[in-house]
Amino acid sequence: MEPVKVVARYENGKRVKGFSQDFFPNKDRLHIYPAAKPSGEAVEVLVKELKAIFFVRDFTGNFQYEERKSYLKEEKPSGRKIEVTFKDGEVMVGTTMGYDPKRTGFFLFPADPKSNNIRVFVMTAAVKKVRNLES
Repeated sequence: MEPVKVVARYENGKRVKGFSQDFFPNKDRLHIYPAAKPSGEAVEVLVKELKAIFFVRDFTGNFQYEERKSYLKEEKPSGRKIEVTFKDGEVMVGTTMGYDPKRTGFFLFPADPKSNNIRVFVMTAAVKKVRNLES
């Protein structure tokens, strides 16, 4: 598996940015090679401690960019459109193919195609509420 850029965000706000090639939704941990030193030692991350794993285009992003939290009328994304509110108050809008509150987590594909996030693996335990959006 090719390494991908990830940002692991813990529920306590801590972040680990780097490259990973061993994340699987059914595994309890992953390893991240820090962005600052990718050839260094990997950090072991326990998935149950996380808020989410963000699969990103780049590590810095654009902090001035206002991510769109809705779909345009002409957009016909595949999957179910949802709004996710995390326990820390953050709100994300996107689509999912497999939200089930009984599972550990689910993938969310952001509504905004210009988002720095390509996809996000959301930990169900970090979610306050999930709201279905009209198609």
